[in-house]
Amino acid sequence: MSDLDAIVKAYDIRGVVPEEWGEEVARALGGAFADVVATPGGANSIAIGHDMRASSPGLVQAFAEGACWRGVDVTLIGLCSTDGLYYASGSLDVPGAMFTASHNPAQYNGIKMCHAGARPVGQDSGLADVQRLAAQYLDEGIPAAGDTGTRTETDLLADYAAHLRGLVPLEGIRPLKVVVDAGNGMAGLTVPAVLGTETGMPDVGLELVPLYFELDGTFPNHEANPLDPANLMDLQTAVIAEEADLGLAFDGDADRCFVVDEKGVPVSPSAVTALVGLRELFKEQEAGRQATIIHNHITSRAVAELVEGSGGRAVRTRVGHSFIKAQMAENEAVFGGEHSAHYYFRDFWFADTGMLAALHVLRALGESASRLSEIAEIYTPYFASGEINSRVADAPAAQERVQQAFADDIAAGTVQVEEFDGVTYSHWDSSPRWWFNLRSSNTEPLLRLNVEAQDEDIMTKIRDGVLALVREGQEVEQ
Repeated sequence: MSDLDAIVKAYDIRGVVPEEWGEEVARALGGAFADVVATPGGANSIAIGHDMRASSPGLVQAFAEGACWRGVDVTLIGLCSTDGLYYASGSLDVPGAMFTASHNPAQYNGIKMCHAGARPVGQDSGLADVQRLAAQYLDEGIPAAGDTGTRTETDLLADYAAHLRGLVPLEGIRPLKVVVDAGNGMAGLTVPAVLGTETGMPDVGLELVPLYFELDGTFPNHEANPLDPANLMDLQTAVIAEEADLGLAFDGDADRCFVVDEKGVPVSPSAVTALVGLRELFKEQEAGRQATIIHNHITSRAVAELVEGSGGRAVRTRVGHSFIKAQMAENEAVFGGEHSAHYYFRDFWFADTGMLAALHVLRALGESASRLSEIAEIYTPYFASGEINSRVADAPAAQERVQQAFADDIAAGTVQVEEFDGVTYSHWDSSPRWWFNLRSSNTEPLLRLNVEAQDEDIMTKIRDGVLALVREGQEVEQ
């Protein structure tokens, strides 16, 4: 029997197929999902979508079979992005299950689950109960309900595209040349649907230059993980060669979007968070409403400064989509952004959609005479290291070395320390301004460092000094 503890994570299910899980486990998870998530809410119906991985169709059919055995009706929406599944859950008001392992290698697969209205399912909101019941069903079999659920297939791609384009219309913008790297992931399906004319969207003058649009779960060109700078190189080269206005890169399940400017330089997700956040803020202000923007703890300080300077309310949260989504709902926030290029929208059921963020960037650029590099500069007043991972043998000891190095400054009150989503050391209230956050991974022996400062020299000095302390006397794999 599969070890469910090995594949059930904090917010989703993920593991190697078939070594760690397969169709038998998927069938048990489908039955448990039906009982725990669908039936108690009265929906008695779920939506299921999947990415382009070779193992996805078989896992989907098994999961659907388990749900139907428990008397729940299943709507199969087929190939889609993760935010396409969120659209189905929100628009149909049913729980959903997305089969994807996002940017993980080809041998992996997983499930992202949500309650009706695209509300997340995590360990504290149903996933632990799904695991417990699935383990029981693996041991004892799935009991059949009185009435077996039905299975129907529907294509929601055109509706998804129309919904997004209705939120951010592109009509009237100047012509733009856009290179898009789909990484052989689901953006190869969604980009032509939303930015092109394949689903009946009007032609707004976007010239799309596609890179790796062929759906291929073996990822033959590069990993579908734009967070790794190596996976942006093809896009950067193509933007310069094509003399394009910008480039967009999506991860495997196309829920994250990364942006590069006309020079091939990455636009930081913090800058995108500020740009999109202010656009949503101003829209709310025009309607006479106060706007709240959520940002995670390690986005640039510029995000909160720009939001609050424009009359909005900025609320920070821990890293992770469950924390962002919870804060979004609690604060009725109009928008939320993370350093990892996840972007969340109130008008998209508080769920994340990289495609909607991309539409905002295109609209902002298309209604301006400026280049994207000039626009991004407005939202990037400081210098950041980006997230740097260090694989260390003893993370607590490394943290202690850092704390001791700053002990005198902390005692003098010139450096403030805050234990919130790791440990943040801040010298932001006096010159030279800098801060850094050091936090441990929940799943690996990693320390993650993020540094920001008023100028590049200070950022480099702090970054290199802290890294030396973290990696002192230890074998380190970056």
